[in-house]
Amino acid sequence: MNRFSYLRAASVEEAVREVAGDPTARFIAGGTNLIDLMKYNVERPDRLIDITHLPLNGIEETDGGGLKIGALVTNDEVAYDSRIQDRYPLLSSAIRAGASPQLRNAATTGGNLLQRTRCYYFYDTGTPCNKREPGSGCPAAFGRNRIHAILGTSEHCIATHPSDMAVAMAALEAIVHVAGPNGERTIPIAEFHRLPGDRPEIDNTLQHGEIITAVELPAQDFSRNYTYLKVRDRLSYAFALVSVAAALRLDGETVTDARLALGGVAHKPWRIPEAEAMLRGKTASADLFGAVADRVLDGAKGYEDNAFKIDLARRTIVRALSQAADGKPQSQTDKRIQ
Repeated sequence: MNRFSYLRAASVEEAVREVAGDPTARFIAGGTNLIDLMKYNVERPDRLIDITHLPLNGIEETDGGGLKIGALVTNDEVAYDSRIQDRYPLLSSAIRAGASPQLRNAATTGGNLLQRTRCYYFYDTGTPCNKREPGSGCPAAFGRNRIHAILGTSEHCIATHPSDMAVAMAALEAIVHVAGPNGERTIPIAEFHRLPGDRPEIDNTLQHGEIITAVELPAQDFSRNYTYLKVRDRLSYAFALVSVAAALRLDGETVTDARLALGGVAHKPWRIPEAEAMLRGKTASADLFGAVADRVLDGAKGYEDNAFKIDLARRTIVRALSQAADGKPQSQTDKRIQ
């Protein structure tokens, strides 16, 4: 790890000012990803601006009937908040599917959205990686790529986004609140993360110096028929090969509204609104769910080691929608897939 200086910010304004004025500075809160990246020499900030004492650690009701989660609220605090469990159980379930209790106690809401890919080549500074060193190449496309993306890839990068929380937030159409040198703004979560294109080193649409202050969950009712189904190599403490956040509203057996987002398959949480539209007004059935899965996976491309993900994703989508329709969400305690 390289030497760096440290400053504890006393206000959001000070934190923004300190980072915006120094291209080598980084915000740090829980540090569950950034410290790892510094140990691997992937990130080499000259300055760390500690934001852990900023007043961004509450969960508030919004005027519209939703909830606003401060950026510093830990993952465990979100997952076990009674309002989240009652009104947004999909989010609670997704968070509990990820990491370990120790990590969830330290990781924050804002940091979870900003965590970087777990691509082997990204972490290995002895190999090329366009995400780490633009223009150096993407050995994952021709190397070990079992965990890599099948949707939205480019010739420059086939890495995946590792978050579980962000997948649920994508399905719930969360809104990211940001403060920066030019003031405050909001970003729909669908526009927050980005596909790699020819700039894979850029993970999201934040500008340098902008800080996440909160994530807002709009009022909605997907608390009965939902599931977060995560398929992975181990029952715990493993990133998703494929994950599916599914939420339905039903009138009898007829789907009146639907949300569907995938993790582990792309550079960002993957959501196709046109596929969700296929569900509305239709009777819930395995055949319908299969057709929806085919639409979601339209254009999917497998590589040498991860082509299996296409069929795995299709079966996971169908099973997740079936779990949601049956009102039997995936248990995150007994993680064996139902």
